[in-house]
Parts: sequence; structure tokens; C-alpha cells
Amino acid sequence: MTVDHPLIKAVRPLVEAVGAEIVDPVGSENGCIPLEWEGKVVGAVRVLTLHDALDRLVTQVEAELGGKLAELGRVEKQVAVRLLDERGAFRLRKSINEVADLMEVSRITIYNYLNSIRGE
Repeated sequence: MTVDHPLIKAVRPLVEAVGAEIVDPVGSENGCIPLEWEGKVVGAVRVLTLHDALDRLVTQVEAELGGKLAELGRVEKQVAVRLLDERGAFRLRKSINEVADLMEVSRITIYNYLNSIRGE
């Protein structure tokens, strides 16, 4: 794979934003999406599984808010919960408990933030 290929450069931000990765097409397993340029496969996209989805979402939110979830203030933690909720993080099994642990708050606090965000 040519890392400096124009197609690879163009799609890298999108691929990374959706939690996937660009891999060499040689030896890439089934399920990878080939990136073709003028009839030649120049790379492939491996869509990652849900297994690491919460970690990826948390990493994205931390990057956006400029710090680890535990280090954020109350208002920023509420923003983080809103962002995670909008991105579907709380549809994942045990995610409330994991986010609460990462924020160093109780799961009840996360539920309270969600109720406030959702207007419940």
C-alpha cells in the first residue's frame, strides 16, 4: 500500500472518523473494502468490530473536549455524555457502567445526565 497515494490521503480522515483502518490490500482478509484507483487496488478499509466501539467513541470525545473524561468538569462531563449518547455509545452493553468508571462518577449520575439530555 502506498501511504502517500492521493486516494489514501483523501479517505484517511473519513476512515478514521468512523473507527475503521486502512490496510494493505495484499493479504487483507474477507470483509475488507478495496480502495480502487484507475483500475488498481491501492489499499483496503477494514471496518472494526463493535468489540472496541466504546473505546473508540470515548477516545474521540476526549479528543474533542481536550482531556480524559475523569479530568473534565461537571458541565464538560454532561457534554461528553450527550456526545456519547448521540453517537450511540449507550446502546452498547454495560456502557453506562464503563463510562461512569471512566468519569469517576456513579452510574446514577450518568443516568441523571441522560435523563436531563433526553428531557425525561
